Amino acid sequence: MKPVASLETITLAAWIVTLPVFLGAPDCVQAKQTERVPMRDGVKLATDIHLPAGEGPWPTILVMTPYGRKSVEGVAGEAGKRGYALVAQDFRGRHDSEGVDYPVFASCGWGKHQDGYDTVEWIAKQRWSNGKVGGWGLSAPGIALNMTAPSRPPHLVCSYVGVAFSNMYAQSAYQGGAFRKALLEEWLAQNKFHPKNLELIRAHPNYDEFWKALDTETVVARVNVPTLFLGGWYDIFTAGTSNSFVTINKQGDAGARGMCRLVMEPYGHGRCEDLVFPNTGHPKTADAWNWFDVWLKNDGKGIEQIPAVQYFVMGDPADPNTPGNKWRTAEDWPVPAEVVKTYFHTDNKLRLEAPQEVFGALSYKYDPKNPVPTLGGANLTGTKGPKDQRPVENRPDVLLFTSPVLDRYIEITGPVQVRLWASSTAQDTDFTAKLCDVYPDGRSMIVLDGIIRASHRASLEKTEPLEPGKIYEFAIDLWSTSLVLSPGHRLRIAISSSNAPRFEPNPNTGKPSGTEAPTEVATNTIYMNAGHPSHILLPIAAH
Repeated sequence: MKPVASLETITLAAWIVTLPVFLGAPDCVQAKQTERVPMRDGVKLATDIHLPAGEGPWPTILVMTPYGRKSVEGVAGEAGKRGYALVAQDFRGRHDSEGVDYPVFASCGWGKHQDGYDTVEWIAKQRWSNGKVGGWGLSAPGIALNMTAPSRPPHLVCSYVGVAFSNMYAQSAYQGGAFRKALLEEWLAQNKFHPKNLELIRAHPNYDEFWKALDTETVVARVNVPTLFLGGWYDIFTAGTSNSFVTINKQGDAGARGMCRLVMEPYGHGRCEDLVFPNTGHPKTADAWNWFDVWLKNDGKGIEQIPAVQYFVMGDPADPNTPGNKWRTAEDWPVPAEVVKTYFHTDNKLRLEAPQEVFGALSYKYDPKNPVPTLGGANLTGTKGPKDQRPVENRPDVLLFTSPVLDRYIEITGPVQVRLWASSTAQDTDFTAKLCDVYPDGRSMIVLDGIIRASHRASLEKTEPLEPGKIYEFAIDLWSTSLVLSPGHRLRIAISSSNAPRFEPNPNTGKPSGTEAPTEVATNTIYMNAGHPSHILLPIAAH
């Protein structure tokens, strides 16, 4: 892979792909030195300092990473050319740093260990530093910055955070209460994290005090630095990106409130090739260097020129007349939209009219030993992005509800939620939902998906078993998107009870998943009648 000389043209997907393998000698760096920076408990973290040629002091860009501090060496030259020192640090317990790496991310936060705070303040005391520090990170390095911000290091001036969660439990570990098996197990294993991390995650299947220490949304009032949040519509942490912006921009301290920015691109956690949208580019005002120049060199002057929200509206790549496939700006998120209820019917149709049947319902059998295979969606590894769902739509444990062929353009922009009325023969089960864009040639391209563990229907903090046969209401959060559906397309909702290995299959026994205990086959019933009108809530934007 070729070296990357400038970050001006790096999109979210390209950055994720190239970050671990930056190559080349930084030609605008006078010197690189390695320090073992002491934290408040005496643990020392391996830290590389890349200084520009010439005389300082300089503003500093800080990257904290679990992937090895040398992974960012290739960008040091560009930082030096632009007049920035670059500091790259190994996470506690990772690579050359002392300590242990579990619980992952906790040491960056606002609790007993505050490695982010201690590092920022150490930088500010160095003779080559002018006292202004900007945090920079995408994915795990971005999560480290989200965790650092509530600790309020006095010399952290701004942050640029991409594709990072704001709540590890709900967005990374137990989405809807269901364990995100592929994401957690594969990421921890591939990066050789201490096995204790997975043990701790498994030991806390409910949202408890352990997870509150990894939930930045509970402490947004402490955040006092302006942050640009960069995300993708197919990213594994889409909700974390938008939630971070919304909560901090509205509820943060004075230094952050009203000063944050949101940028949403049409990517996953890496580029998706099945649908390549034209005109993506990368807005100049969303560029990291521009953000750092505004805050680290110009004391915030120029922030008014950066729109509060910039988002890419996806569309059919083959439709030259689509109003999609372009960038838009907004003053806030979500953007104004009419939330439209679209109902499921027993003839497998999706209609604006609510069902009038008295007893309308459809059932299927869910076998945990034969789950619906994951095919695309918001995944880190394996299949990701807008994949054609037809190979998994013809199963007897998948219910499809499809709209008539559209005769006009329809834009869906904002958060999407499914409301189900359902029952099960089991004490616990899962319900999944997918939103798909069905192309004229029959391709059923996934847009969003989500899940709810039935025992977590009322609360993520505790489980409540189902009474077999009783009808309950369930809310399935599909997160957010921005997509224009073209005439000739159809909208489709797929309902089932599994999506593995994206989510660990529910054994249907009322016992935790991931054990060797026996499983049961459940008969799950979705109701679509006058008293139980299952539907999807679609934010239809008007322009």
